[in-house]
Amino acid sequence: MTLDLLFDGANVFVLPFWLLMIVLPKWGITQRIINSTVPFAILAVVYIYLFITGLSPETAESFANPTLTDLARLFSDPQITATGWVHFLVMDLFVGRWIYQEGLRTGVWTIHSLLLCLFAGPIGLLSHLATRFVVQAAGRGVEAPSESVPESP
Repeated sequence: MTLDLLFDGANVFVLPFWLLMIVLPKWGITQRIINSTVPFAILAVVYIYLFITGLSPETAESFANPTLTDLARLFSDPQITATGWVHFLVMDLFVGRWIYQEGLRTGVWTIHSLLLCLFAGPIGLLSHLATRFVVQAAGRGVEAPSESVPESP
């Protein structure tokens, strides 16, 4: 399997999950799929593969005590960049999942935060936290569950 195929495959793999959370958030199938840890496990396996196959004594040393210059040099390598990108995909999807689940649990609107999280995870997270704060300040009572969301296995 080529590096480009893994990179492109990981990018395409996450899109249905984002689409379901944004377009069909209350659909029972969406909730079952998003509550599963399987997508994260699959991406984690891809990440581990890329990480291990990209690891060398030089990269291990650079990651052990990184400087900005070392990281810039490391990320100029397509293998390291793909590994880092899959890391972003996993973590952004995980944060998006939390935002989605919190939105279902509390009734706070999440579409804007999920869209932001898809493209820039920390901005989406901050958007959701700010939205939740505004809703609480407006006295809408964020902690009242609007719908039962089953726990992840």
